[in-house]
Amino acid sequence: MDLAGVLLANALAIIALMSVVWLISVPRRDVSIVDIAWGPGFGMVAWFTLVVADGADARRLLLAALTSIWGLRLGAYLAWRNLGRGEDRRYAAMRAHRPGSFWWWSLPFVFGVQAVLMWIVSLPIQAAGGQRLPEGLVALDVLGIVLWCVGYFFESVGDAQLARFKADPANRGKVMDSGLWRYTRHPNYFGDFMVWWGIYAIALATGDAWWTIVGPITMSVLLIKGTGAALLEKTIGERRPGYDQYVQRTSRFIPLPPKRASA
Repeated sequence: MDLAGVLLANALAIIALMSVVWLISVPRRDVSIVDIAWGPGFGMVAWFTLVVADGADARRLLLAALTSIWGLRLGAYLAWRNLGRGEDRRYAAMRAHRPGSFWWWSLPFVFGVQAVLMWIVSLPIQAAGGQRLPEGLVALDVLGIVLWCVGYFFESVGDAQLARFKADPANRGKVMDSGLWRYTRHPNYFGDFMVWWGIYAIALATGDAWWTIVGPITMSVLLIKGTGAALLEKTIGERRPGYDQYVQRTSRFIPLPPKRASA
């Protein structure tokens, strides 16, 4: 199947996935499950590309493996953290503004938007999966694996450290500022950032997928300016005493040594 066919096939698969998740969300009155489906959805795209595309086997398998490991961990973590705890405050606010129509409004404006973003962000996977050359893995593939490993470390370890911190009742209302959180206020988002630039490096190894840079750029904007770090920090200072001081000494995104406290 050529690239156009791969892109179309994946678009239809993503639409089908998000439609099913939406149908599940309606009787539950909880659209937060779209976040749980986000990571595994990328794994679906990677394996679907492996089946329908005819690129180099080693690279398609590599992308499918890396994307699935990342996506399944993220989905499992969000399911463990969110299920049974009610709808996320972001979606609850949207529902409160449209109490009678939110069930159908959420299809295009929550699930539909997520579907479009998933298709765009996954462009490197789709394009690289259809390229036959080079057949074996090259230096850019190795670079991509290294970047992915760094990102996966920050994301998984950061999430584990935060979960352990929150599980201790003595930390209720306190600011997490140890471990990886000592060097960046968002190690999990930085990890996502690195994972997707690593995947792009693997796509770049084919020589014809440079244009898919729109994928990691889109993810980067979401993580830094969109629904990631920027949105979280709008209200967290009100809920966490001492967060302002944490902001002053800790890098927002890129891990850096903490600043010394000012006089």
